[in-house]
Amino acid sequence: MIKFVAGRLLSVLPTLLLVSVFVFLLIHATPIDPVAQILGEGAGAEAKAQLAEQLGLGRPVAEQYVSWLVSALQGDLGASLYTSLSVSESIADGIGITLSLALAGMGVALVVGIPLGVLGALRPGTAADRMLTIVVAAGLAVPSFWLALLLALVFAVNLGWFPVIGYTPLFEDPVGWFLSLVLPSLALGVHTAAVIARQVRSAMIEALDSPYVQTLLARGVKRGSIVLRYATKNAMVPVLAVVAIQMSVLVAVSFVIERIFAIPGLGTLLMDSVVRADYPVLQGTIVVVAIIVLLVNLAADIAYGLINPKVRPQ
Repeated sequence: MIKFVAGRLLSVLPTLLLVSVFVFLLIHATPIDPVAQILGEGAGAEAKAQLAEQLGLGRPVAEQYVSWLVSALQGDLGASLYTSLSVSESIADGIGITLSLALAGMGVALVVGIPLGVLGALRPGTAADRMLTIVVAAGLAVPSFWLALLLALVFAVNLGWFPVIGYTPLFEDPVGWFLSLVLPSLALGVHTAAVIARQVRSAMIEALDSPYVQTLLARGVKRGSIVLRYATKNAMVPVLAVVAIQMSVLVAVSFVIERIFAIPGLGTLLMDSVVRADYPVLQGTIVVVAIIVLLVNLAADIAYGLINPKVRPQ
């Protein structure tokens, strides 16, 4: 298992390096000029050249990347071109908010999706299973941003049960923190719950049709015990891959949900940096998001290796 984890960790480093190179080149290939954004289109050429030199944008792109990479390896992602604030500190302020939102959305998806999938697998072809299919199809069809707007209109604006916008830090007010995450996490979790329910149902049906289940039934083991102790565990092996993919999707979709509910997470930071062509903030945020996605996939690989010894190196 140690060799398995070490191999996965080593594969993360070159992937992250390639992502940083690609993102850096892509950002600098955009037609938006941050110098013109800061000074305005009416600024003279001399003033623009002076500011570009001051910000380090006049150097060759390769030299800029090497300088950024050396600083990044030391934990310094640079400073914003507009506010001069540390990119690392800005990301540190928003990453916990984004992760809490994404994890809350995944929590909703797992709590809803797994029981629905198991229920459909235990009664295939019945009215309950057909109703589940309809619910899953609806969950897959509803866009998360549209659901977020609908939830905000009904439960925040009309009923006043939850705050319309904003985010309350956990340690400042735990109740307020919970209330500020309810609607965004529901908007995030519904689609993922439908994906997980469909996968769990398929995996559970396959597990319940396996020969070992029939053998256990023939030995007199109760069906409920088989479902809880054996079938569900085996069905979770393929579901782990889906959960890892969906977790990465949730992090990306949370950026849109953050804008709708005015939550100051990485999504808000990223969108603002795109509009202003704030290269250091944009580069740092994307690389941090890539790290999150890689770590999620790494955790899924490790969990998969723990559950299924066949994938471990011999």
